[in-house]
Amino acid sequence: MSTPQDDKRPRRDDFAENRRESLAKLDALRRAAFDRVRTAPNAEQLARRRSLLGFAKWALPGLALVLLSSIAAWPEISHLVNQNRAALKEMARLHVESGNMENAVYRGLDAHNHLYMITARTTHQQGPDRVDLVDPVADIELSGNSWAHIKADRGIYMQHEQTLNLDDNVVLYRDDGTLMNGPSADMDLKQDVIASRDWVHAEGPFGTQDAQGYFLDQHAGIMQFTGPGLTVRNDDNGPPSPAARLRQEGAKTEK
Repeated sequence: MSTPQDDKRPRRDDFAENRRESLAKLDALRRAAFDRVRTAPNAEQLARRRSLLGFAKWALPGLALVLLSSIAAWPEISHLVNQNRAALKEMARLHVESGNMENAVYRGLDAHNHLYMITARTTHQQGPDRVDLVDPVADIELSGNSWAHIKADRGIYMQHEQTLNLDDNVVLYRDDGTLMNGPSADMDLKQDVIASRDWVHAEGPFGTQDAQGYFLDQHAGIMQFTGPGLTVRNDDNGPPSPAARLRQEGAKTEK
């Protein structure tokens, strides 16, 4: 015959002997909940609840409107983000390091309010005013919608004085067909004056000119060559002018 200790069959807790105690505890909790007295809210509490409801009445539709607007504006935001990324890439391409800059551009106006622009492959800032240039190119706007283009291997740009000193393989070209080259040139960008004390070779509609220096005032239309030189005008190789022909005939008659 089996004893209570030997009975190992599973038992349910809800059929335990102490079930009456648990039911009594639950009944006591239920009675306490029913006996709790609920008081009506006063005027201050009602006003607070009314203000919260009014705020929620406007805040929730406003939040929904903001969400809908953000969804509608997201393509434009994405476009601006992509543009900023492209700008950052372009700035990274400039590679500014210890005063050095690549593909620099300087713009300004001369005394006649004509625009000039200086570009360089690389630059190095030497103090607050001086900038050393490598492969500088200057584009200058002149009167009458004309222009001039000058380049060199090296240059020094003084920003406050608006002067540009060029060295090595200086080449000047104007839209009237004038081409000049030499080892150096000094430019006053404000007055648009170019001068050099080194030899120069010039070609243009007038012919060819070799000299030991030159002075060029772009706006006044003055071009002067200094020192001994060689001048070959275009009409020197052509047929003689009527005055030259008369002089030649007079010389023959005297003989």
